[in-house]
Amino acid sequence: MTIPFNRLQMLGDEAKFIEQALANSHLMGDGGFTRKCHALLEQTLGVGRALLTTSCTHALEMAGLLLDLKPGDEVIVPSFTFVSTANAFVLRGARPVFADIRPDTLNLDERKVESLITERTRLIVPVHYAGVGCEMDTLLEIARRRGVAVVEDNAHGLFGRYRGRALGTFGSFSTLSFHETKNVSCGEGGALLVNDPRHVERAEIIREKGTNRSRFFRGMVDKYTWVDVGSSYVMSDLLAAFLYGQLLEHERIQSRRRALWETYHRELAGWAAAQGVSQPHVPAECEQAYHMYYLLMPSLEVRTRFIQQLRQQGINAVFHYLPLHVSDMGRTFGGQVGDCPVTESISDRLVRLPFFSTMTEQEQTTVLSAVRDFRC
Repeated sequence: MTIPFNRLQMLGDEAKFIEQALANSHLMGDGGFTRKCHALLEQTLGVGRALLTTSCTHALEMAGLLLDLKPGDEVIVPSFTFVSTANAFVLRGARPVFADIRPDTLNLDERKVESLITERTRLIVPVHYAGVGCEMDTLLEIARRRGVAVVEDNAHGLFGRYRGRALGTFGSFSTLSFHETKNVSCGEGGALLVNDPRHVERAEIIREKGTNRSRFFRGMVDKYTWVDVGSSYVMSDLLAAFLYGQLLEHERIQSRRRALWETYHRELAGWAAAQGVSQPHVPAECEQAYHMYYLLMPSLEVRTRFIQQLRQQGINAVFHYLPLHVSDMGRTFGGQVGDCPVTESISDRLVRLPFFSTMTEQEQTTVLSAVRDFRC
């Protein structure tokens, strides 16, 4: 039996909705399925405006445009994140300032943020790693006091909560990912959540190549034209049809992922304690999104052996981010070894186990058995 790290999931009416989109002869963006996705996200999360995009990366780029980032502006990002968290703002000429992460949740360490703020700082970008919420109360207070914006990179955290409030509803903007590895997916896709109503109209314009096309289709203007900067960030309605099928099943998806996560956590607790392996930590104030299940091995050497041993048994376990601050690009912004010691340690030791909504009981049992057979 070969067990992949991730597997495509079709749990509802995705195929039927794709057929409807084809029958409607409307495959470009902002068709009926796009509008359904917008409405469902807005209602479920309690946000003022949700806008589907071609990727989470593009949603982050839109946030940079909406905040009018300029060359020389500084953006505080965790070093332990995907490159898009920084790159989207680097494209505007901004300089990423890399912050270390907490050793427990692996989220941006709110205790390190204020010392990184300068007169050039425009933005803080918390990433809710593995769908566990950052310390948003502290981060928002720092941002308010120092006059900087907050944009949540919520690629992992859809349907997670912090102190009872949905992740993605704290910053001026937040971004979602519907990549194939995410809980809810359409292969490639994302969304921008606009929490500040003052930015809704401009967000629509930027998403539509800098035109007021959305106002035209609402009958607010008799023709549309170029009014601002922008680009082509609109998701095809064909992808939105698949996504809508997934979103309608989100409660079932989340329930299944919770069961998988809790089984991993319970069944590996004794083995992990005996082997000096750390399991994920979820603070009491957080309702996680059950995006992944990871382990922290004692060392890079142990992790390498662990991954190799599982792969010999047909099980695809993988590591995660390499520290951005010591990447080739990160070094051009002044990053160097030792700047983010927790990130550097975690990156060497973290391993993610196979985790997907259609994982069978037999598949998980096989993974559990292989993990418990390993000795550090």
